[in-house]
Amino acid sequence: MHEQLRFRTAVGHRLSKIYTRTGDDGTTGLANGERIDKCDERVEAFGDVDETNSAIGLVLAEPALPAAIRECLTRLQHELFDLGAELALPGFTGIAAHHVLAIERDLDALNEELPPLKEFVLPGGNRAAAACHVARTVCRRAERRAWAAAKHTAVNPELLRYLNRLSDLLFVVARALARENGGHETLWKR
Repeated sequence: MHEQLRFRTAVGHRLSKIYTRTGDDGTTGLANGERIDKCDERVEAFGDVDETNSAIGLVLAEPALPAAIRECLTRLQHELFDLGAELALPGFTGIAAHHVLAIERDLDALNEELPPLKEFVLPGGNRAAAACHVARTVCRRAERRAWAAAKHTAVNPELLRYLNRLSDLLFVVARALARENGGHETLWKR
C-alpha cells in the first residue's frame, strides 16, 4: 500500500507540469525517481501498455457497443493503468491472479456465444471489430516487450499472464463485435 501511495503522489506531482525537459538527454523517470534510458525494455513495455489502453479507448469510442462489452473494456482500461504503474514503479504490484481469472471468465462467457473457428479470421468485420483487432495486436506487442523486460528485471508473472489473456479476450471481443447488427467475420481463404 505504501508503494501505491508513493506512485500516486509521484504522478500527482508529475502532472502539475506537462513538460520538464528532463527527458531531453534520452532518459525518463520511473515513478520512484530512478532515471533510465527511454529505450529500456521496461519503458518500451509500459509504452506499449499505454498504446494498448489507447487502442481500447478507440473501441470504446464506438457509439453502439453492447453494454457488457463496454463495461468489460472500461474495467480493462483501469486495470491497464495499474499494470503500467507496476512496470513504472519497481516493487509495486497492481495485477494479481484474480485479474487474470476475471479475464478468463469474460473470455469463456463471450466465446460461448460464438461459433467454433475453422479458419483464421482476417481483421475487420466492421469499424469496432477492426479497432479491437488493432488493440489485440498492440497488446501482443506489449506482452512481447514485457517478456523482454522480464529477462533483465523482475516482472510479476501475473502481469505477463494478464497481457497474454487480454490479447485473447480482445480477439474474442473483436469476433463478437463483427457479428453485431447482422455483420460477419471474414475468414482467411487458403
